[in-house]
Amino acid sequence: MANAAQGTGAPRPVGRPARIDRDAIARAVIEIGYDDATMKRVAEHLGVSVPGLYYYVRGRDDLLSLAAAYSLARVPMPVDSGQHWARWLREWARYNRSAMSEPELMDHYRDGGVDSDRMIDVIGETLDVLVRHGFTPEQAMTAWDAIGSLALGSAVADQREQALTEAGRPWFARIHAALAHRGPDEQPTLRALTATGAVLDRDDAFEERLTTMLIGIAVRFEHEVDDEVLGRPTPKRRRGPKRR
Repeated sequence: MANAAQGTGAPRPVGRPARIDRDAIARAVIEIGYDDATMKRVAEHLGVSVPGLYYYVRGRDDLLSLAAAYSLARVPMPVDSGQHWARWLREWARYNRSAMSEPELMDHYRDGGVDSDRMIDVIGETLDVLVRHGFTPEQAMTAWDAIGSLALGSAVADQREQALTEAGRPWFARIHAALAHRGPDEQPTLRALTATGAVLDRDDAFEERLTTMLIGIAVRFEHEVDDEVLGRPTPKRRRGPKRR
């Protein structure tokens, strides 16, 4: 009754203050949202004081970097198991696209907020694998940069299309609307595509672009364009009859 009469709002928690760690802080930032995450809001979300939060992080920039690193860590990184160089780059491209699927994380990456030491480890490991497969360091860097740019570009396009779809403006609907204002003989290829009723599958489109890129890398640096480069499943060896 006293609290209600005095208008003090919800009573403060009694007992020991909440125990937190850096993972809990990162999760709080993600739950609140990168744009809205401040030291005060994160502290309130975790049930700790702002000075208590400063024990773990140096400020808002550190909050965002911590959340970005946590988000990246949730996506399993490829493991070097001696696989073909093209399969290795496919796995890294898929990892990059998946890791950057969150718009907030993409914004943080664009602004240079992702931990530099982590980026160096990621790039360095990829280059080492390619060099072991016969790439020169310069060729390895060119291949990595091309694949990374493709993956990031695809992640941006995915986010844009997702936002437009949620707004009721998916790709084919926009194409239909645009063609309705054109003459019947204009844009025949687009009209043929839309007439089929096919829906663009972004995952399939990404894999097609990735294969095209890998073929280009193989040709450019004189590697064999084999089934791994083409993305074809490796045929299983037939086993002969068992000997008694």
